[in-house]
Amino acid sequence: MPFQKIVVPIDFEETSAYALERALELAEKLGAEVTVVHVYSLIVYTFPDGSYLPASELAEVVRQGAQRKLDAVLEAHRSRGVELDGVLREGRSADEICKTAAEISADLIVMGTHGRGVIGRALLGSVATAVVRHAKIPVMTLRRPRA
Repeated sequence: MPFQKIVVPIDFEETSAYALERALELAEKLGAEVTVVHVYSLIVYTFPDGSYLPASELAEVVRQGAQRKLDAVLEAHRSRGVELDGVLREGRSADEICKTAAEISADLIVMGTHGRGVIGRALLGSVATAVVRHAKIPVMTLRRPRA
């Protein structure tokens, strides 16, 4: 079979939820496993008086919140009959998505794209574009149809 391990990055927005649904449909047909990965990054806040939020405390709050959301997504899809796993990573999204895919020997990455266009990518960057450029395996990008 061509695809046995599929990685699906999610950011908990509608676009990634749509990509996850399509990936699960594909996995059902192929008998593939799906690994859902969420990558978060930390920003250290400093205040004018030189104080800052302790990085360890902030990191733990962010990590716990992200883990709860990831667990909820996995639980909502457990009944699909697809082997489903979750991975939580901290770092630069595109790098961590590609690393996760390599570590689990994935065959395919399925991810949503917001379709912001040239100006949006120039201003905001695009995780999907970076993953397509750097992944060593095929990447399927999906744009959620407009209602």
